[in-house]
Amino acid sequence: MSITEIEKTKSDLIHWIETMSDIDVLSFLDVLKAQEENEDWWDNLSTREQHEINEGIKQADNGQTVSSQEFWRRVKNG
Repeated sequence: MSITEIEKTKSDLIHWIETMSDIDVLSFLDVLKAQEENEDWWDNLSTREQHEINEGIKQADNGQTVSSQEFWRRVKNG
């Protein structure tokens, strides 16, 4: 895409947003904008949280999982 095409696309998008009234689309665009502006959520986790997530991934990779049905049975039965 050329610089001219990029500028035209941006202009078209700005016009489209300015005339939009669909709150769902506007909310989605707002969330998308916020994600672009923010750091990666992973970087905001503590070292402990990152470690726990990585451990969970390792367990899943090694087949150390239970079905949701089994999970809820265990929760219900204590």
